[in-house]
Amino acid sequence: MHWFDLDPIDDSYFDTADFVYTYGMDLRAGADEVWRGLTGAEPLSWCRLLDVHYTSAAPHSTATTRVAKVAGGFMQLREQFFVWDEEQRRHAFYVKQANVPLFRSFAEDYRVEPTPTGCRFVWTFAFTPRRGFGVPVLLALPVNKALFASFVRDTRKHFGAVN
Repeated sequence: MHWFDLDPIDDSYFDTADFVYTYGMDLRAGADEVWRGLTGAEPLSWCRLLDVHYTSAAPHSTATTRVAKVAGGFMQLREQFFVWDEEQRRHAFYVKQANVPLFRSFAEDYRVEPTPTGCRFVWTFAFTPRRGFGVPVLLALPVNKALFASFVRDTRKHFGAVN
């Protein structure tokens, strides 16, 4: 399989990427339970269209790597974390390589905060198309939005939505 390199990014990318989608979910599960689900041995296992596993050993922190297979492996991503804050229950990664040439850069940010009824999980996706792939990415936006919406539905179902 051929891999395409993506540009590394930093925390400011979530304010500057061409496309940024943020989903806030109020969940019945406590912040620690959701954080364990995001950082455990099988992260995001409840998302039907994702298969994610770590490629670096625990304990996990910045520089942790993992591979994500999306939609049965149609898209595969090699990810590296650049934020990992256990105390604040936040981590973020950028995609180092992908098996499709669509993106110049791609990143995700996860934040979990306790609330009186459980927790609030904020999941942000940010990406910029590779030069020459702007039109295909624009045409694929409905697919991306549907994919992201499926992750949100699966997460709300797994942890219980407050509303």
